[in-house]
Amino acid sequence: MKPTARRRLMYRLTMASIVNWLLPLVLLCGCGTAQTTQSPSNTQQSSQEQIPPTASPDSSSAPPSQAPAQDQPAQDQAAQDQAASSKPSAAAGRNPSRPAPDASTTKTQNPSDQKAPSAEKGKVAGTSNDRLFFALPNFLSVESAGKLPPLTTKQKFAVVARGSFDKVAVPWYGLISAIGQTQDSEPAYGQGWGAYGKRFVTNFADGAIENFVTAAVLPSMLKQDPRFYQSGEGSFTRRVFYAASRNFVGRSDSDKKEFNYSEIFGGALSAGISTYSYHPRSTFISTPTNPHKFISSDRTLENTASVWGTQLSYDTITIVIKEFWPDIHRKASKKPKAVPTSAEDGTAH
Repeated sequence: MKPTARRRLMYRLTMASIVNWLLPLVLLCGCGTAQTTQSPSNTQQSSQEQIPPTASPDSSSAPPSQAPAQDQPAQDQAAQDQAASSKPSAAAGRNPSRPAPDASTTKTQNPSDQKAPSAEKGKVAGTSNDRLFFALPNFLSVESAGKLPPLTTKQKFAVVARGSFDKVAVPWYGLISAIGQTQDSEPAYGQGWGAYGKRFVTNFADGAIENFVTAAVLPSMLKQDPRFYQSGEGSFTRRVFYAASRNFVGRSDSDKKEFNYSEIFGGALSAGISTYSYHPRSTFISTPTNPHKFISSDRTLENTASVWGTQLSYDTITIVIKEFWPDIHRKASKKPKAVPTSAEDGTAH
């Protein structure tokens, strides 16, 4: 069967099933509406039939034409009161036994209130839900934050895992791998979809290992704070220098400035682990011009130092962007500047 005919058949089957489900519901709702519409008139008719005729005390001894004229208004008023008491209450609806709905329970919930819990899902206390360019995870950056409580070891690993395995990681590393494929980086992988898959796994592993070593493993061992505290004050040059220097000037869990061992030595350690673990060794590949082309190994000290320097440069550029991103974010979304938070709640904007 051709794809077009198959799609048409599936469309028809889907429409037939929808009709088979909706038609009984429509008929049922129509019958219920008709019965509900007729019920008030039937109730009114039955109440009118139950109203007994009223007569004056002298009606048995006197003809109707001789009844006192002053008793007629009282009789009409009594008949109206009895008819009104037999009608269902309008406030209670068509079913008198059902109480009127409470306004507090039928109040429509604000859509923003419904989205609030989902926005905080997975958030670690003392971190943020921010994303660079509304996409890339930026959970370890805090803006306009006061003195925050230190992160526990569990919290450090949790926030790093949340960012490393975020839903945006797959397309991000996919894009990086595509660029590496076009530039023929690490030529031992060759070309084709198999080579692209190897580059994707390698780039994903490189990023995850560096994130865990520099922001979770070493900060937990050395009692250092892996978060970046945005300055937001001073001139452009001062803020650039402040952000770039955070790769070398860190802070401890006790809020004291110290050398950022986690970033510097962690970057070197992660570069060595990734380079000597799964990056390609020396090999021969076949090309259209050279069927036995020799490719040197990536597992060298020189290549490890190059990877370490590249990671440090990339982290420096990224952290400068993190410094100015809140200002760009506010201008794009027209939001006011965040208010500093206290250490009691352990939250940050």
